[in-house]
Amino acid sequence: MRSVPTWALVSSGCAPVFLIMGWLVAASLQGPLYDPAAQTISVLAAPGSSGSWVMTAAFIALGCCHLLTAWGLRPAATAGRMALAAGGLSALAVAVVPAPSSGGSLSHGSVAAVGFAVLAAWPVLAARAGTTVPWALRPFPSLGATAVMAVGAAWFLVELHLHGAPGVAERAVTTLQSVWPFVVVLSCLRGSPRDECPS
Repeated sequence: MRSVPTWALVSSGCAPVFLIMGWLVAASLQGPLYDPAAQTISVLAAPGSSGSWVMTAAFIALGCCHLLTAWGLRPAATAGRMALAAGGLSALAVAVVPAPSSGGSLSHGSVAAVGFAVLAAWPVLAARAGTTVPWALRPFPSLGATAVMAVGAAWFLVELHLHGAPGVAERAVTTLQSVWPFVVVLSCLRGSPRDECPS
């Protein structure tokens, strides 16, 4: 039986750091014209914005972190690892297909929607049954994580449609989506050798 390599703790732990630091620094460079409650994270990466290079780099770093974590998270079910990797690719695609400086973009919106969907689905797809399975990969916690992420994504869409506070909703759900891989990796590494994660 194989467990998670320790370097996966670094890749999964860096994901939320890169994301959050990215939007904080990019917003500070953008100045008071940017409203973090009413505007999305993607606006920070729009061409022409002062902090676009910072947010774009953060998306790339986030995508690489998810890809590395998916590679190292061997105890998870294959479907879940593939969904997490797809989330990483979506983050890279968001960097390649940024939101326009004004108005909407079908291509960017589609890529972002795919990213939200696969990152919400990966916990339940990664779940495995058994008494030796780390708690964060067990069906109930995995289903709970997916449910909370799905509700968060729905909240974001409602706020976006109503022109409310989509920035708040997006930050909440993307933070959760970036932190959960770290929680899963940590739960695997904290297991005793006797209860090592299954391959």
